[in-house]
Amino acid sequence: MTTNPNTAGLFEHGQQQYARDTAPLAERMRPASFDEFVGQEHILGEDKVLRRSIAADRVPSILFWGPPGSGKTTLARLIATVTRAHFEPVSAVSSGVADLRKAIAGAQERQSFYQQPTILFVDEIHRFNKAQQDVILPHVEDGTITFIGATTENPSFEVNAPLLSRCRVFTLYALDAEAVTSIVRRALDDDRRGLGMLTPELAPDALAHLVNIANGDARVALNALEMATVACEPDADGIRRITAAAISDALQRRTPQYDKAGDSHYDTISAFIKSVRGSSPDGALYWLARMLEAGEDPLFIARRLVILAAEDIGLANPGALPVAVAAQQAVHFIGLPEGRIPLAEATVYLATSPKSNAAYLALERATEDVRGKPHQPVPLHLRNAVTGLMAGMGYGSGYKYSHDYEGHFEAQEYLPSELSGRRYYEPSEQGSEAAIAERLRRWWGDTPSIGL
Repeated sequence: MTTNPNTAGLFEHGQQQYARDTAPLAERMRPASFDEFVGQEHILGEDKVLRRSIAADRVPSILFWGPPGSGKTTLARLIATVTRAHFEPVSAVSSGVADLRKAIAGAQERQSFYQQPTILFVDEIHRFNKAQQDVILPHVEDGTITFIGATTENPSFEVNAPLLSRCRVFTLYALDAEAVTSIVRRALDDDRRGLGMLTPELAPDALAHLVNIANGDARVALNALEMATVACEPDADGIRRITAAAISDALQRRTPQYDKAGDSHYDTISAFIKSVRGSSPDGALYWLARMLEAGEDPLFIARRLVILAAEDIGLANPGALPVAVAAQQAVHFIGLPEGRIPLAEATVYLATSPKSNAAYLALERATEDVRGKPHQPVPLHLRNAVTGLMAGMGYGSGYKYSHDYEGHFEAQEYLPSELSGRRYYEPSEQGSEAAIAERLRRWWGDTPSIGL
């Protein structure tokens, strides 16, 4: 059976047209030129090096790093439209080494026979392991391909150092409200690729709600808009009037930009800890709520509070560590959602406690001496004479039993002779530690000083 080539061509064109027509709105509205691209002016402004490199068709190997919906893949595809290089896209989600080798073989053939360069675009590059990334490296080095990668994760941790060193990293940011608004309005007005043929009308409060709930992600905004538009029945005038309630129904909640294994995880817990350490209960509660809403493990949060109670509050409030441990035990015992309450209580208690890291610093100073100085024997008067031989050797000789003295204290040396007089612990004047400082001054005076 033979196939009419004209018919085959029409069929293929029809398939492509069908795929475009049935694609999600976010895919249909993907910018076709740099004039349509919205946002990221810090790297795409007319005077920026990336824009000039693209215009000159001298694109270096690049890594685009940014949150979902910020335009990484779109930007890579736009580069393909203005360069004479062949554009070879690969998704790290569904591809492997065999796909990479096939793409590179094609690049070598085009380079040898047609002197045409190749841009290899790898979406979600962080999903490739070290061995898969290593396949790319030598061909970037010898100029067979120009590599463009896109990732939502920090390239410093997710991309092999040799490959990373050969790329220019450009950071993309979540789109601001003005940019998302512009993208939404374009989709509403576009009769060919957008929703214009459906005659939608988005109420001002609905637009504001959509932009807010999209959280800087253009893809989320467009797909929620499409769902809400299709779900709305046209009125007598043929207008689909989209309300804020319809937007809420299409996208139930704000999409958190949070990955429990990625940068958002570490950045948010850092903001939380620094808020507690900085005595801001409001800031701490906000970051706590962000983590809980994103599905963070509550025991991870509780463990960090236990560490903070010991490191940053210490003896300025001796009750801090028991409260943090109690919160950890409560969360472990009752789980979520009720476990949010003891976490919140512990967060407020620690944030509003006096702060001191004196005990932590004391341990660090002592550890430095332990690691950096010779280990002298334990002084004889601090050893126990458990046998007659040991007593005869002077073990325990001269030891002053504290309870035999007034106030249950008598000064004596507790450090090896080389470290005599060394003071590691310097209590602050915060909270309960002020009383500790006064006792130490009464016992030991002010003469010993920290030696590092």
